[in-house]
This record gives sequence, structure tokens and C-alpha cells, in this order.
Amino acid sequence: MGNKAEDYPMISPLERLTSYYFPASSSSSSSSSTTPTTSTYPTDSSLFVRLEQYFLASPTSVAVASSVGTTGLVLGSLVFYRRYWRRIPNAEAVPGRTIQDKRFIRGIVTSVGDGDGFRIYHTPGPFYSYPLKFRKVPETSKELKDQTISIRIAGIDAPETAHFGRPAQAHSQESLDWLRERLLQPARKRVKVQMLRRDQYGRIVGIPYVRRFILPDQPLPIEMLKRGMAVVYESAGAEYGPWGLTKLKELEATAKSAKVGIWSLPASKFEHPADYKKRHKIGEEPVSSPAKAVEAAAAVVGKGVWGWVKGWWRR
Repeated sequence: MGNKAEDYPMISPLERLTSYYFPASSSSSSSSSTTPTTSTYPTDSSLFVRLEQYFLASPTSVAVASSVGTTGLVLGSLVFYRRYWRRIPNAEAVPGRTIQDKRFIRGIVTSVGDGDGFRIYHTPGPFYSYPLKFRKVPETSKELKDQTISIRIAGIDAPETAHFGRPAQAHSQESLDWLRERLLQPARKRVKVQMLRRDQYGRIVGIPYVRRFILPDQPLPIEMLKRGMAVVYESAGAEYGPWGLTKLKELEATAKSAKVGIWSLPASKFEHPADYKKRHKIGEEPVSSPAKAVEAAAAVVGKGVWGWVKGWWRR
């Protein structure tokens, strides 16, 4: 007696998997047509139940649902990565959307260049600190080249140090030494910075908060004004964060009354940083709106489908 092909039907792997997890939806090909089949599905004829029965009984539906779920998971992971875990190497690479939305980034201070500016190494995600410390922050100048973001502290103006043949302002070295000690001693500090705008020198104007383990993070502009290490910045493009100009001026007045920091200088030696810049014709910072930052980023990535993809990734 010869065997016929229909006696051994081929079952696809997807059907086998479906019948394993959803036995009620599969039927045996060898069952007699006269044998009644007992269904485990409810007899309710509602649309929901019928759709559920169709889904469980159809391998195609299971495959489509799996594909949609996998695609959604991948896209969601990409969106999460580019917004929260993608490392920004330098100020030029800061996405325009980050500035427009005034987002926060976290990093470790690597150097302090003057009394109101420093550089950070961006450390996104959980892998730069314990217990998941799998990445390390570079330490040498060679390793850090083009890998740090230049930050201009918003809301304050410190005395100018000597630059390009110009003499240093009184108390400029003291303010610089204080900031270096605050951010680099005894170890490089972890900070979070709210990104506000980009200045004419390519720096990111932002509000830095120095990380503290128990107490809330310390806003650096507030601390500098209280200690008399800087004055309130009131020129073009000024940013005052959540406190506003009035609050910062109150802190400045309190430090002035207490004669701390720069306010301890005799009147003959004190010169406001804004007056110093005017005297030496140092350009003020023009306002660079977040919208213009987004437009500039769009011009860099180009047009077309590929330009749209690159622009989406840079946001």
C-alpha cells in the first residue's frame, strides 16, 4: 500500500509555534469530520471576542503583530538612545533641538579656562558612574581634544584675565582660582548644565549645577554671586534662569554690602567687567535664538530624504 502525500501534510514552523502556544486555535488534520470539536473560546458573539479568535487562529496575524511590535521596540530604542544616551563630543555637535528645548546634559568638568567658563566631558546614560561604570572619562589633553563642550556660565560676569596683550582686571586671578578649586578639587566635579543658547565664540551659554550626593545640586551662578566672585551679566543676550534678573541683583547687592570677593576691592581698583570690555572694545555677545540654531543645524545636514534622516538623528 503506497503512502500518499496528503497522509503526511507539511506544517510550517510558524503554525507549529502557534499551535504550541495557542492549542485551542489549531485543529488536527487527522480528526474525523464526524467527531465534534469542543472549542475553548467563549460563545459570546461580541466583536472583541471574534477578533481575538481570529487573531489566535491566524498565523499571519501573529506574524504581523510580532513584526509591528519589534519595529516599534527598535524605533523606540533609537529615540531613547539619541535623546538620553548619545554622547555629544563638543559644542559644535550640540543639536539645535537641545538648545531650543533648553534640555539638561550631564558631564564631568575637565578644565577651567577663565572666571566664568569651563569645559565638560558629556557623560550620558548610566555607564559613567557606579555601579554600572563601564566607561571612563579621558584625562590627557590628547584624549580630550575635540571631545569637550565649552560652557559659558549664564547670568554672571567674572573679571577678565589677561588676554591678547590686554591687562588683567583686579580680582580676575582670585575668581579664576576659586572656580578651579570649586570644580576641579579634590577631584573633577560632576555637573548638569541646562543648555540655553550658543554665543559668538561657539560656547554654550548654560546654567551649571554642581552635583551633591545628599543635598540638591548647587546652582553655580548663585554661589558665585553670593561669594562675590562675579557680577550680574546685563549685556546683550543675558540669561537669568529660573531666578530672574531681580533675584540675581539682590544676591549681588548682598555680597556688595558684605564686601566679599570683588566687592572688597577699593573703589580705585574696582572696574565692572562690562566697563572693562567697553574700554578694550571687546565685543558683547549677540543674541542667538534657539530657532536660528535649529535652522543652522538643518542647513548643515542638507535636504532630501537623507538630509531629513540626518536632521532627525541630530535633534
